[in-house]
Amino acid sequence: MTDPTSSSAPVQKTDAEWQAVLAEKGAEPGAFQVTRRAATERPFTGKYNAVWADGSYHCICCGNTLFDANTKFDAGCGWPSFSEAVPGAIRDIVDRSHGMVRTETVCAQCGAHLGHVFPDGPAPTGLRYCMNSASLDFQPQE
Repeated sequence: MTDPTSSSAPVQKTDAEWQAVLAEKGAEPGAFQVTRRAATERPFTGKYNAVWADGSYHCICCGNTLFDANTKFDAGCGWPSFSEAVPGAIRDIVDRSHGMVRTETVCAQCGAHLGHVFPDGPAPTGLRYCMNSASLDFQPQE
């Protein structure tokens, strides 16, 4: 997995600065570990797993728009899943941790760990962006 602290992302902050940003935004308790240390929340525990409202999902760290809610689908995996990201919003990184090869997704603006993307999603993309709720901030459509 990537080390977001050594990222070449445009927005960079110290751990203390990220913790302050997340606290100011009222982020979930595990948000720092998920976004800055690539932790994974337990399945079916994230606040956005069962949210189906219109709107958009943003990076909890920097506010970058990541997904439109109309690309969200129920993958049954226990994490919010999307079939398509906003173009240019996410960077993919090869993740060889835990004895397997996966594709990690990070915010293109700040390097925050978001989750992983898998090639088993619905048409037309065939992708399943499996995200941690703790890395997201949902903005309902007005």
